[in-house]
Amino acid sequence: MQRPLTSHSKKLTALGAIIGATLNSDFDIEVSGISQSSAAVIAGDLFVALPGEKFHGAEFARDAIEKGAVAVLTDEAGAAMIDGVPVLVSSNPRRAAGIASAWFYSEPMRDLYSIGVTGTNGKTTVTTLLHQIMTAAGRDSGLIGTVETRIGVEAVASKRTTPESSDLQALSAVMRERHMRNLVMEVSSHAITLERIRGSHFAVVGFTNLSQDHLDFHKNMEEYFAAKAKLFTFEYADLAVINIDDSYGKRLAELTQLPVVTLSRLDTKANWHYSSLTSDYVGASVSVRGTGGILIEGKTQLHGGYNYDNLLMAIAIAVESGIDPIDIAAILPTLTGAVGRLEAVRLGQNFTALVDYAHSPDAVTRVLETAHEITDGKVIAVLGCGGDRDTTKRTLMGQALHNGADVAIFTSDNPRSEKPEAILEQMVLDIDIVPPSAIIVDRAQAIKTAVDLAEPGDVVMVLGKGHEKGQEINGSIQEFDDRVELAKAIEDKK
Repeated sequence: MQRPLTSHSKKLTALGAIIGATLNSDFDIEVSGISQSSAAVIAGDLFVALPGEKFHGAEFARDAIEKGAVAVLTDEAGAAMIDGVPVLVSSNPRRAAGIASAWFYSEPMRDLYSIGVTGTNGKTTVTTLLHQIMTAAGRDSGLIGTVETRIGVEAVASKRTTPESSDLQALSAVMRERHMRNLVMEVSSHAITLERIRGSHFAVVGFTNLSQDHLDFHKNMEEYFAAKAKLFTFEYADLAVINIDDSYGKRLAELTQLPVVTLSRLDTKANWHYSSLTSDYVGASVSVRGTGGILIEGKTQLHGGYNYDNLLMAIAIAVESGIDPIDIAAILPTLTGAVGRLEAVRLGQNFTALVDYAHSPDAVTRVLETAHEITDGKVIAVLGCGGDRDTTKRTLMGQALHNGADVAIFTSDNPRSEKPEAILEQMVLDIDIVPPSAIIVDRAQAIKTAVDLAEPGDVVMVLGKGHEKGQEINGSIQEFDDRVELAKAIEDKK
């Protein structure tokens, strides 16, 4: 992960005082960086050793020290495993790491106009659209998200939707150093719960929607909602932009103490809404009404109701951040959204082929509704469920596929340590599979079958992996890209 060139060295005792940690040494030293990964440690770093489900980060402290870490931040259990360097001991090292990282880099997110977007679906598309709008409007901006991280025009690989706190604050400091005006980022519920955004602050936070996902982590929907709601407090933000078409969004708008800007596709009482929206096979013509009677009209390449929700949020936040509505109207036709989100594979075939990241029941339902909007032919869809993740959504996803597609092909998607056949058994529970719908364990073969079944005017949709370029099987990540496999199948069909 990139770090700023400017020195931000701090005394270890000062860091300890900021986070309320106990220093187990009288020996004070300078710390020149913070890292939560032993592999990324640079000489002079404070290494953060966090407790985990399988391992304690302190087990990697020796590696970090050998690479140049001069001190460690951990809990009491971790401190007992470390010797040779000063140790800061905290009862909550995750929270301490966030606060320490923000302070260490002088709270860089407050020096940028920082925007955070959360929700089950739409985070990547909203943030990507915002980054595209700001770039086109002449604002150098940073982007942090699932697909990629960008510092202006420079692309940096993303390891997770929201980075660990030390990486997040370092990245923000790099963006500030390079004179970015804005930072747009996805904020996952995991990041909120695991304190990765502790110490961060946003000018605006957006809420897209909430539907079943990640219940292996959050246990139930109430816990999932509560995690998201934490972002909508004065600790983290100044203003909330919320989609009130979503029932959880409507609830959040009533609960939060932040000033709220509401948006709705149809409710004209919302601050932002569509006064007209006419879609066709190339996209849509839209008229958007906003605060103060603002009117933005234009054409968009985007398809599908949920993408129009995403576009509305991007427009609303862009205006709130100071982008001229006239500029946004001119930019609208150029917006493309994120890779792996309704991404077309075009090789001259006489049917439509799309890849999408939909991997929750609601997302699958929405994307298949969109497919039917753009064709009078059949919708042929391929979908699997990931292993070692929320098992309660598998049957729901299977039902969403069965109900939404004319031809449903059930397959594998990152089975991880589980047997693909066992996952598929849960997906197709109580579903009567009538050919040409089928269960095909091999994902490449499933994609090929879908393409072979396609007739002129049909839509083939490969769902679940989107931009991903690997398939995890038994602890090994094998090269696999839905877009590549779809292209191969189309070429073989010709």
